[in-house]
Amino acid sequence: MSRPQEPHRPFFSFGNPFRMISPKGSQLSPRLLSLLNAFEETLAERLRKLHPKDKNDVLSLSWMKYAIESLCETHTDIKSLITDLELPVTDWDEKWIDVYLDISVKLLDICIAFSSELSRLNQGHLLLQCVLHNLESDTPKQFVRARSSLDSWRQQISSKNLRVLNCHSILDNLVESLDLPKVKNSAKGKVLMRAMYGVKVQTVFVCSIFAAAFSGSSKKLLDLEVPKAFLWAQAYSNLQTIVNGEIREIFSSGRFTVLKELEAVDSIVKRLYPMIQDGFEPVEVDAFQHSVSDLRTGAERLSQGLDFLAKEVDVFFKIVLSGRDALLCNLRASSSVGDTMLATNGGEQIVR
Repeated sequence: MSRPQEPHRPFFSFGNPFRMISPKGSQLSPRLLSLLNAFEETLAERLRKLHPKDKNDVLSLSWMKYAIESLCETHTDIKSLITDLELPVTDWDEKWIDVYLDISVKLLDICIAFSSELSRLNQGHLLLQCVLHNLESDTPKQFVRARSSLDSWRQQISSKNLRVLNCHSILDNLVESLDLPKVKNSAKGKVLMRAMYGVKVQTVFVCSIFAAAFSGSSKKLLDLEVPKAFLWAQAYSNLQTIVNGEIREIFSSGRFTVLKELEAVDSIVKRLYPMIQDGFEPVEVDAFQHSVSDLRTGAERLSQGLDFLAKEVDVFFKIVLSGRDALLCNLRASSSVGDTMLATNGGEQIVR
């Protein structure tokens, strides 16, 4: 069950996660320290690149696409780190595996919700095409049809997606899982857990932004407090302050939609609607033609942006799914090897 949360309240569940994953008590070798530092420095640079050049970039489809691309890169990096650590699945603590599998299935659910919302928004493109087709005619009947299609478009865009709304409780659970299991007597395991913390923080951050944008509410926008000992902590803190602050300001303005390309189309629709609301040919012909041209350009830009973002969300879905499948395959392979060893061990049976 999700917990109520104040918009500006830093969310830091169950104390300090850094205390749980710091390498205290086990000295990291130069090689492990180098791998960890390289991962964290790369993450820091990636977060710095996410800083919007202009506040108008926040919640633009192009910026959101870049945010998902960045997240894909980080998830790819953690897979590479696991390989570089030479930490076979047989050495993974069962709690690590449970956490990984639980997180991955939640991320898959979130991806499905985001994909469904992007598809729903893009369905409005057909209505806009109907509008444009009807406005090519100069008959009052076609203007009435165009007005009806505009009404349908605004109604569809303003409706809520239950799958997206359910993402809020999933994100709450992901925040609660930021406290990773304790790692004992495994320097490699501690490096892995520390790196996974960074992956999870970036994932929760990006997904909470998407959930806020798609649900039309900033109430569940997350403010995570990250220990300063992480090399990427300052970059993350700066990014979170800038982006979350701008998003809250956008929502406080009471706009019809917070997605920039969608808002641009809506402003054109508002300008165009009075010209055809009576079902008669517009008096201001030049202004009407300019509005129609702007709507055609804006609708195309919106549809293209939604398509590109949907493809990137699908890439992220496949990265998460492939990582999950790889782990399960390794677990099955390890189990098969163990069963074979038991079968050839003189029939001796071990019960745990």
